Amino acid sequence: MAVLVGCFGLAGYAFYAASSLVGKAQQRVYILSSGKVLEALASDRRENLPVEARDHIRTFHSLFFTLDPDEKVISGNLGRALYLADGSARRVYENLKEAGYYDNVISANVSQRVTIDSVRLDTTSWPFYFRCYGEETITRTTSVVTRELLTEGYLSVGRSCRIGI
Repeated sequence: MAVLVGCFGLAGYAFYAASSLVGKAQQRVYILSSGKVLEALASDRRENLPVEARDHIRTFHSLFFTLDPDEKVISGNLGRALYLADGSARRVYENLKEAGYYDNVISANVSQRVTIDSVRLDTTSWPFYFRCYGEETITRTTSVVTRELLTEGYLSVGRSCRIGI
C-alpha cells in the first residue's frame, strides 16, 4: 500500500512539475529578426491594450491620410485603412470620393504625407475616446504646404479594433 501511495505521489509531483515547466516555456516567444534570435515575453492582453490601440490609431491615420498620385496606391491604402475602421470612416471616404478629392490628387500630381505626433487615449470608459495629433505635408509641383492634423473619435475594442470618427 505504501509503495502504491508513493507511486501516485511521485506521478502527481512529476505532472505538476512538467505542467509548470510548460507554462513557463509558453510565456516566452522567440523572434527571428535579421538573422538574430530575440526573446520576448508573452503578457496579458490588458497590459498591452493601450499600446496596441495607439498603434491601431496610428496605422489607420497613416493609411487614410497618406496619398500618392497613383490610383492603385490610393485604393490599396484606403482599403486597408477602411478595414481598420467602422462605417463612419467609410462615409468620410465616400464623401471625399464623391467630391472628387482623390481624382484631384491624381490629376494635380499631389503627394500627401502624414506624420503622427501623439495619440491621447482614454481607456477609463468604453468605447475608448481618442484624440490624434499630427502633421500633414502636401507636396504639389509648385509648393509644399504643412498643416496641423487633429482628429478625434472612439475606438471600439473587441476581438479586433474598430475606429469611429
